[in-house]
Amino acid sequence: MGDRTRVVFVLGTSAGGVGRHVRMLAKGLADAGHAVVVAGPAAVEETFGFTEAGARFVPVPIADRPHPVNDLRAVARLRHIASEAHVVHAHGLRAGALAALAGMGTPVPLVVTLHNAATAGGAIGAVYAALERVVARGATVVLGVSPDLEERMRALGARDVRAAVVPAPPHEPGRSAEEVRRELGAGERPVLLTVARLAQQKGLETLLDTAAVPYPEEPLFVVAGDGPLRGALEERIDREGLPVRLLGARNDVADLLSVAHAVVVPSRWEGQPLSVQEALRAGCPIVATAVGGLPAMVGDAGTLVAYGDVAAMRGAVREVLADAERRERLAAAARVRGRELPGEAEALALVFIVYTECTGGRIVA
Repeated sequence: MGDRTRVVFVLGTSAGGVGRHVRMLAKGLADAGHAVVVAGPAAVEETFGFTEAGARFVPVPIADRPHPVNDLRAVARLRHIASEAHVVHAHGLRAGALAALAGMGTPVPLVVTLHNAATAGGAIGAVYAALERVVARGATVVLGVSPDLEERMRALGARDVRAAVVPAPPHEPGRSAEEVRRELGAGERPVLLTVARLAQQKGLETLLDTAAVPYPEEPLFVVAGDGPLRGALEERIDREGLPVRLLGARNDVADLLSVAHAVVVPSRWEGQPLSVQEALRAGCPIVATAVGGLPAMVGDAGTLVAYGDVAAMRGAVREVLADAERRERLAAAARVRGRELPGEAEALALVFIVYTECTGGRIVA
């Protein structure tokens, strides 16, 4: 890699926002003349094409769940990869903890961006709490995607905690609203869109509970995303005859937003979800839970309810469907919020500031 400054990105399994964010940062740094290495599972290179963005990709098996033998191998591999780096930037709790263990006793600064909160309990929750402590003690700088993540890292003793900037890339609809409605089979019915991985964090049981009552407007709830809960969700939808369609993973969220009356976010926790950013930029009202980074992001462009409060979410849905004037006010507020959201330039500016400070001025834009 010659005399260029070297940045190593580390990430685990990703099919969405984290991988897109790392690719954006890797491309920005490579375009600025820095040598960039991305380390992670082989599947993320296939999905996001880091080499096409100007980085060198090195496969490292970092799985979703802890695995002692594989994790020891990953730590050893990361230690070797990072040995000539000027800074290591890990994304996610698992990747951050493994990178922290790999960097113990070395002078290489470690930046960790935490993209998600651990919402599981029991033994899994205890493991993730231990990983949080490893990150808090091992990272030079922690970037959190929501205020509650920042507060938790400070409480655990992290030395330097700052707000992360994780922007959604701009997208424009590729099809007409009429084409999208035909595909969905929506007819004249209002469409309520949820974009989410079908996983525990996303609170999709609350979405089905919300859909399980009659509405005068007879809305169609559509869910773009895939994941381990698909079978269970489909079984309940079929059993109860719910007006919900699971669309699977989609790359045309902008098209779906063009026909949505509102975006519904029933999550247990969210940071800076790309889907909500896209909805705001598209001028789409939001009905969401007041968790994580959502209140600060949504502002007055939507209705926020407590997580798990099905009655409140049903009421918010009824209101946005029945009150056209309110829906227009929320849409206008969403467009304003969308214009205010930081973009790729701001995200790159932040990491350059952090890297410059960590490396004593070695890495600059």
